[in-house]
Amino acid sequence: MSVKDTSSEPAKDEETPHQRLARNVNELLSELRVAQAGVQILFGFLLSVVFTAQFRQASGFEKGMHLVAVLLAAASTALLTSPAAWHRILFRTGRRWQILRAGNRAVLAGLACLAAAVTDTVALIAKVVYGPVAMITVGSLTGLLFIVLWFIVPIGMSRGD
Repeated sequence: MSVKDTSSEPAKDEETPHQRLARNVNELLSELRVAQAGVQILFGFLLSVVFTAQFRQASGFEKGMHLVAVLLAAASTALLTSPAAWHRILFRTGRRWQILRAGNRAVLAGLACLAAAVTDTVALIAKVVYGPVAMITVGSLTGLLFIVLWFIVPIGMSRGD
C-alpha cells in the first residue's frame, strides 16, 4: 500500500495562504463595523452639543476639550474607515497583504483615537457636572479602562498569561 505525499496540498480542513489572507481581510472589515458604530454615535453626539445654549456658555477650556474630542473622533473615523476604502480601491490588484498589514495599523491607531475621544468626552462631562477633580478622576479611570481592556489584556493573552 503506497501513501501519497500531500504535504504540498492543504488538507480539506486547512486553508491555503490565499484563502487565509482573504479570510483575514474579511475579518478585519467585519471587526471595523463594530468600532465604526461607536465612533458614529460619539461623533454625532459631539457635533450636536455645539448647537446647545449650554455650550455657548462653556469656558474656553471646556470648548477646547470638546474640540479635541471632535478631532479625535474625526481621526478615528478616518482611520477606521480607511481599510474599507483601500479594499474597495485595491481589491482586484492582488494587494490583500498590504491592505491587511496597513489596515491593522490603521485600526489600532483608530481604536486609540476612539479611546482618547471617549475618555476626553467623559472627562469633559465630569468637569461640567462635578468640577475639575471629577474630571481628572473620571477621565483617568476611563482612560485606564480602555488601556487595560483594549491593549494590556490582549498583550497578556498573546504571551499566554
